[in-house]
Amino acid sequence: MFHLYSVTGRVVNESPEKLRDMRPTTATARARRVARIGAEPSEAFELPTPPPVASDVGRHGALAEYAATEQGASQQRQPLTRVADVMNPQVLTVPVDATVLQVWRQLSEHGYGQAPVVDAQGRLVGLFLRAELMRADLLESAITDADTWRALLMRPVRELMWTPVPAASIDTELRRVASVLIDTGLPGLPVVDEHGAVTGFVSRSDILRAVVADPPLDLWG
Repeated sequence: MFHLYSVTGRVVNESPEKLRDMRPTTATARARRVARIGAEPSEAFELPTPPPVASDVGRHGALAEYAATEQGASQQRQPLTRVADVMNPQVLTVPVDATVLQVWRQLSEHGYGQAPVVDAQGRLVGLFLRAELMRADLLESAITDADTWRALLMRPVRELMWTPVPAASIDTELRRVASVLIDTGLPGLPVVDEHGAVTGFVSRSDILRAVVADPPLDLWG
């Protein structure tokens, strides 16, 4: 079960199946169905450079050592099944009355593609997606009328955020989160406590990273 949060607080509890028909009610999205948005946090990720191999003997020795390490680690690995196993607790939240420009700058500074929006008490009320500003109609306005674009950047984020927005708890099953992300097109879900305070964020990137990480991800266990 997932919770829906809006500016009026917790709206309703919904199953993952019902969330696929969720419609945002912001001024810019009220008339359109939930779109599939592929924006993800901009996360720098570099693969480690392997050490040079001096000879075939050294290479085979390194491979044998790696295999032994993997075998020992596999005996201790536990599958990842819950949001708490993969979520990012260092979440950036933005106030509901902040301007679009202020939020844009914060997202750029942290390299994120989205941020949960909270009220004065720190409770979730929506989700702002940087991809919303990349829509064709808004970009066209920016090109043809700079004043219109500047006015947009000065608007409060509450006018462009997605609300109501689904949220997960730390014990939500990852397979259910994955299902909601596919059905809604959202890049991730805020994680909240029983009071609606944001405690983290679980993104598509977090789930994909868990697929290749140690310990392994188990969506179907």
